[in-house]
Amino acid sequence: MAANDSSLRLDGNACAGVLAEIFVHDLTAARCACSSCGAVGQVGSQHLYGYPAGPGAVLRCASCQSVLLVVVDAGGRYRLALGGITWLEVER
Repeated sequence: MAANDSSLRLDGNACAGVLAEIFVHDLTAARCACSSCGAVGQVGSQHLYGYPAGPGAVLRCASCQSVLLVVVDAGGRYRLALGGITWLEVER
């Protein structure tokens, strides 16, 4: 596909269905890979900091302690950063 082939391009709203399917699952059972050390494990087996005492949660890799995921309660909405996760795998 050419980079400028606009006939095949949709906006992000077109993936609403698949995103709705993924985010209704219990993500603690999902597997992820740490972008720092490459360790693979379930989200629920990683180390959690800051929750429920703070306004959000920081999930760190159980192997190298790099930040995998940050969730912040931003007053009526959540902000989610997955910068430390190479991939996230959710079973159907």
